[in-house]
Amino acid sequence: MIDDTHSPGRRSWVASANQHADFPIQNLPLGVFTPRGASARGGIAIGDDIFDLAAALELGLFDGPAAEAARVASGGTLNPLFALGRDARLALRRRVGEILDADSPDHARHEALSSRLIHRAEACRLELPATIGDYTDFFAGIHHATNAGKLFRPDNPLLPNYKYVPIGYHGRASSIGVSTQSIRRPIGQFKGPDDAAPSVGPTRRLDYELELGAFIASGNAQGEPIPIADAEAHLFGLALFNDWTARDIQAWEYQPLGPFLSKNFASTLSPWIVTMEALAPFRVPFARPAGEPAPLPYLDTAANRASATSSDARVTSVFTAARAEKGPAPRRMSNPAPAPYV
Repeated sequence: MIDDTHSPGRRSWVASANQHADFPIQNLPLGVFTPRGASARGGIAIGDDIFDLAAALELGLFDGPAAEAARVASGGTLNPLFALGRDARLALRRRVGEILDADSPDHARHEALSSRLIHRAEACRLELPATIGDYTDFFAGIHHATNAGKLFRPDNPLLPNYKYVPIGYHGRASSIGVSTQSIRRPIGQFKGPDDAAPSVGPTRRLDYELELGAFIASGNAQGEPIPIADAEAHLFGLALFNDWTARDIQAWEYQPLGPFLSKNFASTLSPWIVTMEALAPFRVPFARPAGEPAPLPYLDTAANRASATSSDARVTSVFTAARAEKGPAPRRMSNPAPAPYV
């Protein structure tokens, strides 16, 4: 649902938010941060700054459902907010937007409290936004699946089940860290096509994968499936996710059961979760190309086809040690993202 919180003309009294490509007032993603000399707490990204939910609560800026949402989101993990459901999330989004709005009747009073409400993001440590007990890594994107398949099965890169059933595997939740952390190059076995036997050593083909992580807002009882028509009600939001991969190790251990050491050494997650509500203006219809098999009925609804995906475009730039020494800019690997509110 698109409402006044998405208005392109909306501006914030937090100056860094206006014309900001990632965190304008229309976005308001949630995360967990640690200010200098304080404990980890929930916050909302606004431009180059962070809105402190705990401080806003102490100042009495919330009431009703928004106050309850802010209370459970002000600790060191957002999991309690996930459990409250969509209405609480909407109330929090609307109230924080009002507090930060430059045209709010109370904007002068709110801005006068900025020394307590606002932290410079660069002066804070950004944390994992949630406690992750488990996660499933989906092999999504037919181009990615085809290109990856060529590495292992040049003559048959895309197996027939790919176009029918969601392909995924359980990842290693214990090795998920926050973006910007250092990654240790993993050690494992690999075997080249002309090698007589495998050898052991650090990977020589460390690769990145630009992915989206989806946070589940509420679950289901074991053995009770969630109908596709109700699936989105269980989603909280999305975050960028990097599924690091050791390709040479993967090529040797991949079959017959799939990845192991090539995948479980590290995954990195953005500290900010963009809610499903913030993504509403980007929703577009989805249709499979002509000639492709239709999804089976349990994976398909008319409503899902009408707004099943978002028209996002993610920027990927690679900046290596060699480039740092020589001085050129990072190499861009994907198209630039749209900035609809700028």
